[in-house]
Amino acid sequence: MIVFLNGEFVPEERASVSVMDRSFLYGDGLFETMLVHNGLPFRWSEHMERLERGAEFLKIRVPFTSVALLDFARELIRANRMPEALLRLTLSRGVGIRGYSPNGADHPLVVMTLHPPPAINPEKAPRWKLLTASFRLPAKEALAQFKTCNKLAQVLARAEAEALGADEAVLLNTDGYVVEGASSNLFWIQDSKVCTPPLATGILAGVTRALVVELCGELRVPVLENPATPGELLQAQGVFLSLSTLGVVEAATLDGNALKGSPLTGRIRQAYLQLLNRASA
Repeated sequence: MIVFLNGEFVPEERASVSVMDRSFLYGDGLFETMLVHNGLPFRWSEHMERLERGAEFLKIRVPFTSVALLDFARELIRANRMPEALLRLTLSRGVGIRGYSPNGADHPLVVMTLHPPPAINPEKAPRWKLLTASFRLPAKEALAQFKTCNKLAQVLARAEAEALGADEAVLLNTDGYVVEGASSNLFWIQDSKVCTPPLATGILAGVTRALVVELCGELRVPVLENPATPGELLQAQGVFLSLSTLGVVEAATLDGNALKGSPLTGRIRQAYLQLLNRASA
């Protein structure tokens, strides 16, 4: 495997980062994960816009332009002969002085790696089992809207879910409302409307979440941003998740309780797959 490391393409076994790197020590960095289809990163501009907003918030300089990074990504895809893949881009503040102070960390680091993609079967939609995690996220947390390199709550929530045979964890915030999955955004259907938690509840501003909202507009389906409890999800007409790796995934159960299914979920999923194929044609 060839890895992109700050402007160079190196074999994976030689792609090393300093043990003094602040992303390694403190999670002081950002990352983006995106689907590569037909050799092209899907929704590249949207992922880069979020990365750049996060970098501005954290005051980390991005050492390459979005255009340059896209050229590097395309070269990486060609070098690894992986036109179907997942692309992970990590931005670290780099090496600085010991301690929390970012002073002296003036040489940020960008790494890009490719990974095998999950199988997407257009004819057979996945249906996931969900588990409400015991770990909670802070409500109204400004950092939540960016993909920082510190995701311990999500790591522990996913481990908790998998230990009990679930596919994904649903996290609540400190106000008791559902906010998101460990690696996904959450939607539910009520009165033929698509609902999703507001950003202010402490959720990641997901790229695929925004795409689902866009697709609902094209399908003339109203979208509402409302807080909800796990009990309200159980009463919904349908529940689904959005994530960059798989697009739209219907939820089958929550904490062992069966969830209703809605044809609207299938319509949104098909609209996503059609857009994916058009964008990378």
